[in-house]
Amino acid sequence: MDNQQSIEQEKRPYVKAELKRMIFHKEEEAFSIASVKVLETTENLKMEELIVKGHFTPLEEGETYIFHGYFEHHKKFGEQYVVEEYRRLLPETKDGLIAYLSSELFDGVGKKTAERIVETLGENAVPRILSDKQVLDQVPKMSAKIKDKLYYSLTEHQGFERVMVELTKHGLGLKTIQKIYGAFGDKTLDILEEDPYQFVFTVEGFGFHRADELARHRNLTHDHPTRIRAGCLYTLHQNLQAGHIYLPLETCLLEMEQLLHHPGESPLTYEQLSGEVIHLGEEKYVYIEEDRIYLPTLYFAENGFVTQVERILSGEMEVDFTQAELLKVIGSIEEEETMSYGKEQFEAIETALKKKMMVITGGPGTGKTTVIKGLLHAYSKLEDCSLDPKDYTKDVPFPFVLAAPTGRAAKRMNESTGLPASTIHRLLGWDGHQTFEKDSTNQIEGKILIIDEFSMVDMWLSNQLFRAIPSDMQVVVVGDEDQLPSVGPGQVLADLIASDVIPLIQLIEVYRQKEGSKIIHLAHAIKNDTCTLDMLKKEQDFNFIHAPDSRLNEVVTNIVAKAHEKSIDMKDIQVLAPMYRSETGIHEINRSLQNRVNPGSKNKREIEWKGNIFRKGDKVIQLVNQPEEGVFNGDIGEVAAIFRAEENIDHVEQVVVEFDTKEVTYSKKELSNIMLAYCTSIHKSQGSEFSIVVLPVTYQYNRMLKKNLLYTAVTRAKQSLILCGDPQAFIKGIRTKDTNQRYTYLQEKLKKETDFTYDEDEEDEALSPYDFM
Repeated sequence: MDNQQSIEQEKRPYVKAELKRMIFHKEEEAFSIASVKVLETTENLKMEELIVKGHFTPLEEGETYIFHGYFEHHKKFGEQYVVEEYRRLLPETKDGLIAYLSSELFDGVGKKTAERIVETLGENAVPRILSDKQVLDQVPKMSAKIKDKLYYSLTEHQGFERVMVELTKHGLGLKTIQKIYGAFGDKTLDILEEDPYQFVFTVEGFGFHRADELARHRNLTHDHPTRIRAGCLYTLHQNLQAGHIYLPLETCLLEMEQLLHHPGESPLTYEQLSGEVIHLGEEKYVYIEEDRIYLPTLYFAENGFVTQVERILSGEMEVDFTQAELLKVIGSIEEEETMSYGKEQFEAIETALKKKMMVITGGPGTGKTTVIKGLLHAYSKLEDCSLDPKDYTKDVPFPFVLAAPTGRAAKRMNESTGLPASTIHRLLGWDGHQTFEKDSTNQIEGKILIIDEFSMVDMWLSNQLFRAIPSDMQVVVVGDEDQLPSVGPGQVLADLIASDVIPLIQLIEVYRQKEGSKIIHLAHAIKNDTCTLDMLKKEQDFNFIHAPDSRLNEVVTNIVAKAHEKSIDMKDIQVLAPMYRSETGIHEINRSLQNRVNPGSKNKREIEWKGNIFRKGDKVIQLVNQPEEGVFNGDIGEVAAIFRAEENIDHVEQVVVEFDTKEVTYSKKELSNIMLAYCTSIHKSQGSEFSIVVLPVTYQYNRMLKKNLLYTAVTRAKQSLILCGDPQAFIKGIRTKDTNQRYTYLQEKLKKETDFTYDEDEEDEALSPYDFM
């Protein structure tokens, strides 16, 4: 079939175009942007020149291509065509084919040689050569060297298109195909036929089940060695999502056996499974320590973090102030702030000032924020350094570095201290992919680093952060170990605390409870396992509204609607739930609340995308990181405007969302990056606080009702907490501990590898007035 026939028979929309120039190509991601001249198209396109972008290799100027994809509007560069599949068109005439083969693309092939090739092999010469290199032996007066060079060049220029055509039949996207071809080149199709499990080892994102499906069509046996190895990697990746750093060997083998078993086939033996795991270890696809099996990234992250902690602890630390000077400074701060520090709070400030690294932990109302603020002021006075960033230059950087895992937590740090605070990702200069500007060779500048909400920080990010901390910087880690652990693998805060290698001050005394806060009282009752049904009685800042499952959504909606009618800002009231899908799940509650507090009308604009409706005034949450726009996963904003295609120069429908400090514009296809946020998940709320929290509780959430989850939800409320649903379900939940143990060896490694072990008894015996409080 010639090119023109194949184009005419295309059922999918296409753009036939000639490459004018390559604009951009990023080798490591195989991502390209090019300018093309449109020759023919079935797309709704009027422009003669078009920008195409996608995961493809650099194209050749003057060559003609067929592109399949879709249009996307770029905020800065306008209309662009996103390529999902493409192929190069070969010349359609005999003379054109001769000109093609004798072009500078094929070194050593002149016009006469090209004529002989076409005369001998016909106008299908190129596909014939690619299918069987030996056909070139039929061409007279052609040296072996020229044959090899021509075949290699044709494979290089046409090989990817052949691979792409074959792999797209199996549902693979262009980005994944690029990764596969980049790893295996012209051997890709051979590997596809002989052993598709090879793709699992080399290509990030190529899953075991996809390889298994390809292998079944090619009759590979269920006990094929690479199938067993791929099953091991899949098992480790699946458990990574459950928060595990490693898997015990026996656990890993058991899960592999369950994954790899084929009905009707004999079970795989222990020797078969363990033998292939050992092979993976020898090839460094996994790392094996005693009976622990790690993926490489987590092996290096765990060991790397231990190394960085040891380095920081062993750095020189000079305390150039006396106890009397410290007491004087604390006293002056108390006078300025018209408050008094408790004994634990004073010890926390003192320890942070005297030690290279420390951990401060405590529940709500114990004064963690008060300690952070007091520490900053005490450091400023003792070191005679200003708290105003304007007093510093590039040569003399601001000494105070404040960071938190989320934007909202960083904003709270800024509001409570008056000092700049950023997310950890922004502090490290994350590019949105896998690169951080700050690392062991380009470290953070400053003298003291305070990291809040550290329970949310996973093993990967902890290692990356600590690599970037200079040895002469003091580090203060702050968090509540009873909250949910990080979404990513590990439980770094809990392991730091349990290791006993770092000074720890636990703030136990509750101050806000003395001011009559039922929320704080309830949180500590949950924390200490003393909460009972009697404690769920109505108070000034707390209420539990009984509601059957059939009316729970309605009750939640009425609570929020009444608050809205009283002119309470939707930013100040937040519904939290643990599950997305159920009659009382996040999606249903959001739909109900949207229809009640922001209903549709003729005068209110709205836009529909994949079954979801967004209206002007809707509360929404960002679902993915977009560092180029300055918004991150978990940021909450409000739909400020909706524009029709004819109302803007970009000629596409747009939604503008206003976040705290910026506006972000979304095209219609980008609306999958946000969702309604009248109700959000408890996990998404970590690091945030809200004036009013509404928390539905029902046995429908049964598998999610755990102590740490409910504790986290309760501690998000600052002024008012309203529980609704079934009190018995709540009590059952707070008495159910999360028994899903995370496999991590960080605690043991810190104890073993770090020479310094902190012992409170070794502290200076000098007494202070706080010892008598």
